[in-house]
Amino acid sequence: MISNLELRHIIESGFLPLSCSCTMNADGSLKIRVFDKDTGRVELLVTPIATSGLTSSRAIAELIGEIRNEMAARTKNFA
Repeated sequence: MISNLELRHIIESGFLPLSCSCTMNADGSLKIRVFDKDTGRVELLVTPIATSGLTSSRAIAELIGEIRNEMAARTKNFA
């Protein structure tokens, strides 16, 4: 099993060059906030994310991919 600290680090690293902060909610779920470090502009805020299914690198990579796809779709809609 992946520790919460390691899980947060992997997810936060998956959004470079943007910044990402992962916070554990009281119920054990995650809140992910992806933002531009220079401007502070929030690109996407996702909560709650159940951590029970994030037990492998593949599951974590799929989550990061889904969030990146959502961000790309939002950017495309605003362009």
